[in-house]
Amino acid sequence: MRTGKVEICGVNTSELKVMSAEEKEDLLAKAKNGDRKAREDLILGNLKLVLSVIKRFGGRSESPDDLFQIGCIGLMKAIDNFDTSHNVKFSTYAVPMIIGELRRYLRDNAAIRVSRSLKDLAYKALSTREQLAAKLSREPKIEEIAAELGVAKEEVSVALDAIVDPVSLYEPIYSENGDSVYVMDKICDTSNTDEAWLEKIAISQAMEKLSAREKRIIMMRFFQGRTQMEVAKEISISQAQVSRLEKGALDRIKRDLK
Repeated sequence: MRTGKVEICGVNTSELKVMSAEEKEDLLAKAKNGDRKAREDLILGNLKLVLSVIKRFGGRSESPDDLFQIGCIGLMKAIDNFDTSHNVKFSTYAVPMIIGELRRYLRDNAAIRVSRSLKDLAYKALSTREQLAAKLSREPKIEEIAAELGVAKEEVSVALDAIVDPVSLYEPIYSENGDSVYVMDKICDTSNTDEAWLEKIAISQAMEKLSAREKRIIMMRFFQGRTQMEVAKEISISQAQVSRLEKGALDRIKRDLK
């Protein structure tokens, strides 16, 4: 797939604009009130988001123009179904919707069908891979995924290879009246509830407001398990400075989460 082409579906990708958060919020509010012009402007202002998503589907035989059009359908569904009362960025909601629409298109047009049992194992393997990656701070090996699932590594390899397209945990498997049930909803995991997922999104957004140094300290301390002394040595400041910056960053994150 030539994602670097200048034109796709007659759209000059080099001229696609990027909207500010304020512009999106304003247009979303107007579109919710039936303003068709605002809806059209919102679609045009997010075409670059669609383009960035379809780049993940490179190396396929499908026409990039077709994928772009399908991605735009996902974007329009996201605009129509987005709840502006939730404290979540529009792009955070739209990307899984666009990916889901593309996955459904690719799945419906796939020449080879994979058995349900094999797909179920693949879904669980992908979920386990994400959990282990977060825990280990690296991409887990097939052997580690298999051990976590209690199956042979060959079974995991076959299951992952069998799904021609890597399955997203955000793939919609059922939709009605704009409400979708995703793959992740069907995998029993009490530690990753909807509330926990939204909390992670909120924390991620709160961290975006931190300075580069504060963000690095928080990542090293709480995501990599480093001590304050190790962090101080890594970024060449004193342990007292690390402690002060860490406390200030945590206080700001807590305020944003209230």
